[in-house]
Amino acid sequence: MKFCLLVRYATSAAVLLFLVRAGLGQTQPSSTPANDPAQQTTPAPPSSDDAGPQTDNGPLVIKKKKEATTEPPAPVAPPEEKVKNPNNANFSLRVDVPLVSLDVSVQLEKTHQFVPGLKPPQFLVLEDGVEQKVDTVRVTQTPITAVMLLEFAANNYYLIRDMQNASYSFFRSLRPDDYVAVITYDLRTHILTDFTNNKDVVAQSLQSLTIPGFSDTNTFDALYETLDRISRVEGRKYIIMIGSGRDTFSKITLDKILAKVKATPNVTIFTIGTGAMMNEINGGRGGMSGGIRDLNYLQAQNQLKTFASMTGGLSFSPIFQGELPDVFAQINDSIRNQYVLTYRPTNSKNDGSYRKVKVLLVDNEGHPLRMADEKGKAVKYSIIARDGYKAKLPVE
Repeated sequence: MKFCLLVRYATSAAVLLFLVRAGLGQTQPSSTPANDPAQQTTPAPPSSDDAGPQTDNGPLVIKKKKEATTEPPAPVAPPEEKVKNPNNANFSLRVDVPLVSLDVSVQLEKTHQFVPGLKPPQFLVLEDGVEQKVDTVRVTQTPITAVMLLEFAANNYYLIRDMQNASYSFFRSLRPDDYVAVITYDLRTHILTDFTNNKDVVAQSLQSLTIPGFSDTNTFDALYETLDRISRVEGRKYIIMIGSGRDTFSKITLDKILAKVKATPNVTIFTIGTGAMMNEINGGRGGMSGGIRDLNYLQAQNQLKTFASMTGGLSFSPIFQGELPDVFAQINDSIRNQYVLTYRPTNSKNDGSYRKVKVLLVDNEGHPLRMADEKGKAVKYSIIARDGYKAKLPVE
């Protein structure tokens, strides 16, 4: 009996010890050594059919929250919509206010000396008979840009000699900073040298005038072509035209050349008439053998004077060679010393019309200005200026 009880108690204790080990095996380390192969078992991998999703038994990782910025970012404005012109063309707006610039020379009639010291209130400018307000008046003395337009034709020895004497006199009056071109004409124009300030080149071109070609003198054509060429040159230009003034075979008529002179801005023409001595010898008849007998001498000279007066220049017909130095001294004095007047016309229309301009000198009361010499004697003076200008067109 006692033996049965002991066996029953031993069996209960063994069962209890097994349950404790099975339930608390993870909290108490096993006394079996880790390197005992008998105690180590490798779990068999699950079959592919019964395997479920594998789970991570490791610790749960919680991501750290981003730190909030102190100020929220400013909202970005939407891009401005760009409007393009048709065909990507560029357009601009320009307002042109007309401004007229006049070159005016005031000279004493007797000595042809330049009259200095005039003030803006003393100039009265009339455009188509309407008084204009003169804004500025200044005196300039600048280098010149000039074309020597020479008649060189096989018509008369005396005309050629007069032309050569006059051209050499003008050449000697040039300054180092002057630019000069040399053009001759007979039936056609011939450019001997383009604009240059090399006096040696100009001298060589004048020395080459030895044997003339045609006997015709197409004065109108030559002047028209010269005006057309120098219109592309910036600034004020001058034409020193030396010839008889007669025209024999030009395609351009007198009316067309006068219209061309009017329409060409910033050009002043000075004319030196040849053949004055022979005209005096023949009693004013102009009857020179092979020269200008087919055209009245006075008519030819009047054409030269018209070209000069329309552009504010001077015209001369020297009889003796000794007059030439004084002639070109007057031309130089007129070219290098002049007043430049600017005004804004009351007629601001860009209609391409020709505006007649007249320049007068007045005193403080609006009366014609009187001049006197050192002895108090009244002296006459002349005002040299263009007689008008052509207004711009709307497309210019």
